[in-house]
Amino acid sequence: MRAMVFEAAGRPLALRDVPSPRPRPGEALLQVRACGLCRTDLHVLDGELPDPKLPLILGHQIVGTVVETSGDATGLLPGQRVGVPWLGFTCGDCEWCHGGAENLCPRARLTGYELDGGYAEYATADARYCFPIPEGYPDLQAAPLLCAGLIGYRALGMVGRALNVGFFGFGSAAHILTQVARHQGREVYAFTRKGDLEAQDFARGLGAGWAGAVEDSPPLPLDAALLFAPAGELVPRALALVRPGGTVVCAGIHMSDIPSFPYRLLWGERVLRSVANLTREDGRAFLELAPKVPVRTEVQVFPLEAANEALSALRAGRIRGSAVLTTVAG
Repeated sequence: MRAMVFEAAGRPLALRDVPSPRPRPGEALLQVRACGLCRTDLHVLDGELPDPKLPLILGHQIVGTVVETSGDATGLLPGQRVGVPWLGFTCGDCEWCHGGAENLCPRARLTGYELDGGYAEYATADARYCFPIPEGYPDLQAAPLLCAGLIGYRALGMVGRALNVGFFGFGSAAHILTQVARHQGREVYAFTRKGDLEAQDFARGLGAGWAGAVEDSPPLPLDAALLFAPAGELVPRALALVRPGGTVVCAGIHMSDIPSFPYRLLWGERVLRSVANLTREDGRAFLELAPKVPVRTEVQVFPLEAANEALSALRAGRIRGSAVLTTVAG
């Protein structure tokens, strides 16, 4: 099969002809239809996330059809369309798995990082972490739901009933979560790179009540802020804009170091927290909610062999909405 293979940090992906994988116990073999790109893929590519499996096939927003399953994989049928997220395996035995926090499992394995992912024509996945794709979502539009949507949804759940919510970084996750937040009756305040008027217009078009640069101030104090941009220097900025009792959520898998900041920014019972991975319950809840909103993903499509071009566009901020690879001709 064709696959875009990561071989060493700092090097572009290489188009290779590699053997098709075989499902191990508990796994399904999928024919990949689409795979969304994520900024976490760049963190792996750049060596910012340590010790990836090498060689590695990136990609953790996989939409595929089930080709076959191993004998003890249950709940999936050949031809069924499913999605595979970042969290690809958990032990099922530890205190976190038993306590409803499988996202914190110390033996978890992650798709497109410790397990081969979806920048390929075929992939295998733990049947427990294959989510049925809702009807009405074409493959390309479904792919961004599987990380940008799922982890964004988990992050939004961390702010409770906050009404005025700021999104720092208006990319794939924020364009999905703006629609969810508006459906829930929240007001959205979008913060973009300085001078990125196109992203600000995009945010307002999706329902954001205000959009500006991260250096700008919204018209009122925020109840909460979600940081999708992986820039640690935004944490003090977000805390400064959140009212007493508010919450700042760091929603990325990786973030640059957070600089020191005066205690007064945290004082007033403000909360600073992170989101780690996702749970299967997150997947079930979000994929049930998405058609009700309804969430509409805007995608820029690249063929599999153009993965490096797509990653460069993502790095430069040239993607409106989400970037998605397809293995389907035409």
